[in-house]
Amino acid sequence: MSKLRVESFTISLDGFGAGPDQDINNPLGVGGPSLHGWALSTRTFQKNVFGSDGGAAGLDDEFAARGFQNIGAWILGRNMFGPVRGPWPDESWRGWWGENPVYHVPVFVLTHHPRAPLVMEGGTTFHFVTEGIAAALAQARAVAAGKDVRLGGGVSVIQQCLRQRLIDEMHIAISPVLLGAGERLFEGVNLPALGYACTRHESSPLATHVVLARQ
Repeated sequence: MSKLRVESFTISLDGFGAGPDQDINNPLGVGGPSLHGWALSTRTFQKNVFGSDGGAAGLDDEFAARGFQNIGAWILGRNMFGPVRGPWPDESWRGWWGENPVYHVPVFVLTHHPRAPLVMEGGTTFHFVTEGIAAALAQARAVAAGKDVRLGGGVSVIQQCLRQRLIDEMHIAISPVLLGAGERLFEGVNLPALGYACTRHESSPLATHVVLARQ
């Protein structure tokens, strides 16, 4: 069976995966962008996110690249898709990424409010799932055709999946910044009790990379 993986999810030294006061002007919360310096400098992110031929190789790029390998579908929490809350007032919001998002595979967005699938350029279609994470995972695995499913976040969705032991593997990058407030990734989560253990850890000047796997 395909794995459910978290990749390149970055937290601060004080454990926050997003800063406070998230809105359309601060999608990662205040201070949130400072988490991702390690990723934005890599060859993988420059190519896949910005369409550039620049960027650095090395350890950070190795971890960034693994997040795009063998991925057949994504799952996102609604806040990762956009800042709209409650019932959809219309279908004008089409994501943070323009008409050709970075995914290039089907993406399943968790929401309490129905919306028709949104077909984008480059092979990305957003499907809005109202039946919960188990339904989203089943649909994602069906279209992934044996490849893995990547769980993009946010924090609350990852916590929910951890508590249900749904995540098979996580790559967490720890960035040397302090946010002071926001959403703590492992708040109230007992990883050893849930069967998770560290299987790899390496550091670059910009981040410490940790891989956790369910045993």
